[in-house]
Amino acid sequence: MKKFFLSLATILAILTGFSISAGSAHAATTVKIASDNSYAPFEFQNSDKQWVGIDVDIMKEVAKINGWNLEMSYPGFDASLQNLQGGQVDGVIAGMSITDARKKTFDFSEPYYTSALTIATTKATKITEFSQLKGKAVGAKNGTASQSWLQANQSKYGFTIKTYSDGTQMYAALNAGNITGAMDDAPVIAYAIKQGQNLAINMPSIAMSGGYGFAVMKGQNKNLIDGFNKAFKQMKADGTYDKILANYIGSSKKATPKKASYTIASDNSFAPFEFQNSNKEYTGIDVDLLNAIAKNQGFTIKWNFIGFQSAVDATQAGHSDGMMSGMTITDARKKVFDYSEPYFSANLTIGVPKSNDSIKAWKDLKGKTIGAKNGTASYDYLNTHASEYGFKVKAFTDATTMYSSLDNGSIQAVMDDEPVLKYAIKQGKQFKTPLKAIADGQYGFAVKKGENPELIQMFNDGLANLRATGEYEKIMNKYLSSDSTKEKTTADETTVWGIVQNNWEQILNGLWITIQLALISFVLALIVGIVFGLFSVSPSKTLRGIARVYVDINRSLPLLVLTIFLFYGIPNLLQMITGHQSPLNEFTAGVIALTLNESSYIAEIVRGGVRAVPIGQMEASRSLGIPYVKTMRKVILPQAVKITIPSLINQFVITTKDTTLVSVIGLVELLQTGQIIVARNFQAFRVYGIIGLVYMIILLLIMWLGRYVEKKLK
Repeated sequence: MKKFFLSLATILAILTGFSISAGSAHAATTVKIASDNSYAPFEFQNSDKQWVGIDVDIMKEVAKINGWNLEMSYPGFDASLQNLQGGQVDGVIAGMSITDARKKTFDFSEPYYTSALTIATTKATKITEFSQLKGKAVGAKNGTASQSWLQANQSKYGFTIKTYSDGTQMYAALNAGNITGAMDDAPVIAYAIKQGQNLAINMPSIAMSGGYGFAVMKGQNKNLIDGFNKAFKQMKADGTYDKILANYIGSSKKATPKKASYTIASDNSFAPFEFQNSNKEYTGIDVDLLNAIAKNQGFTIKWNFIGFQSAVDATQAGHSDGMMSGMTITDARKKVFDYSEPYFSANLTIGVPKSNDSIKAWKDLKGKTIGAKNGTASYDYLNTHASEYGFKVKAFTDATTMYSSLDNGSIQAVMDDEPVLKYAIKQGKQFKTPLKAIADGQYGFAVKKGENPELIQMFNDGLANLRATGEYEKIMNKYLSSDSTKEKTTADETTVWGIVQNNWEQILNGLWITIQLALISFVLALIVGIVFGLFSVSPSKTLRGIARVYVDINRSLPLLVLTIFLFYGIPNLLQMITGHQSPLNEFTAGVIALTLNESSYIAEIVRGGVRAVPIGQMEASRSLGIPYVKTMRKVILPQAVKITIPSLINQFVITTKDTTLVSVIGLVELLQTGQIIVARNFQAFRVYGIIGLVYMIILLLIMWLGRYVEKKLK
């Protein structure tokens, strides 16, 4: 009988075990996991209303490895724990810190993320030590490690604590001034800053010992904990975990630079993002930020300050590896460029002369002309709303010209990025911003689509590090804070003498580039022009046809279009054909463009000069048995040279003036030099007056020399 009961008990145990195993297998098939609903970058909804984040991606990968049918819900942190305790879900993953108190109620996986706590303030609040929080209110989310730490240290530092159910409410209270600081996990605050929120980290971080863990009810669903740990170990080994982290907060591993140096294109007059200071050095938010990121990530950069549109074209054509120029991220631009994480959130605003009190609302702009830089968000916004408010839009290539037009009254208002306009006002421009700013978008670092992905990764990782260390805020405050000082100069740049004294070396350098460009281009154009000019008067119909095609094509193309086509279009074509970038030097492109353009006019001058020699001289020479080539060399051309000298000198003057058009591709010749100086001191009348005087002196000397040569030849 005893053996019978023992056997019966064994059978029942086996059947019960099978039933439990079957039930467990069934539970493992569908796994219900609860999470927070607003805890970026761990769980949050993206712009497509999809749930994403570190926790979400990790859990999806764990379920995939284990073959689980995952059902995730996002009721919020407190509600997730209540649902777990009530048996409505099997587990919770919600950036949940592993603590001794929680271990009494929950079983945790191995930690999947080690974090730290820190206190965020608004950008305008300068709090760097916990002692400065005395008598102030600090917020924390209910039931978090932040709340526990604040409670443990409240008497030590003398602050009061306000508790919130989620981060959205807490950060809203911070921006509203209801609390002075908000304590949260460092990656959460860093991510919020990266998304452009009005937050700053100036406080030291507090290391957390436990880390984040996946949780189930104590004594239940051990198979879920084992499955999570096993899958997480695999994810660490195959690199999946690092990819997930890099997608949201940047990887701890640095990307490896693939070039000895990266060329970065930028604007040359977009203060406070990039501009020349009084020491002739380029500085600004973009410059300092990218230099700091390059230092942080260990790569080398070479700046090329050529203007916004030129920077866009240069990056597309492969002349530059990337672009950092206060460039707003738009859907249209995403088709052409790959962008970094946003590094600055900007608004658009309207600027009017300080003396103008008639513009107080958008309706007051009716019938007026508003300026904006071509290709910018301001220009697009104005064109979209021009018919609605009845104003006209005028496009400018740079801020310097646009602000000068507002000064002289040719336009009645300008639209530009708010920090740019306010910086100009701070530097002495007599403008004001009477209308409410318009949310514009975010600035991003850009590379040509599909190229230099390591550059984007290094930028993102470096930016995250700068935000975490507070260096990002220091750079921003250097240029944007209300107590930042006005740009100082080594000489008074409000007078002509002061401008010359402070910029004479820069002006001479620009003049030297102009002279080189004009001389080299004209000599080459003279050689090519004479060849095609002689072709055009040749007895050979083929040579005459070749000359006619060459001259007509080059004369029909505007020099500006030809320059842009050579510098940006040809390298782009070569890349499409060969698959390799073939950038062209700015000076070389300028020389080629000027040579092609000017040689076609010189060919016509030569043709006219030869035709001006009486035809009887050619006939007489040939009748004497002298060959055609010798007749041209000994009889016709000497006379043609005397005839064409005035026209050739005039063409050299035109070539020198045409060099100003080459500045469109970023060559810093004399005119571009003037634009750079004006961008710093806003003295457009005086600076352009000096530049014009230099051109006048040089060209008068050329004309006087030409007249002297002409007299000698006569």
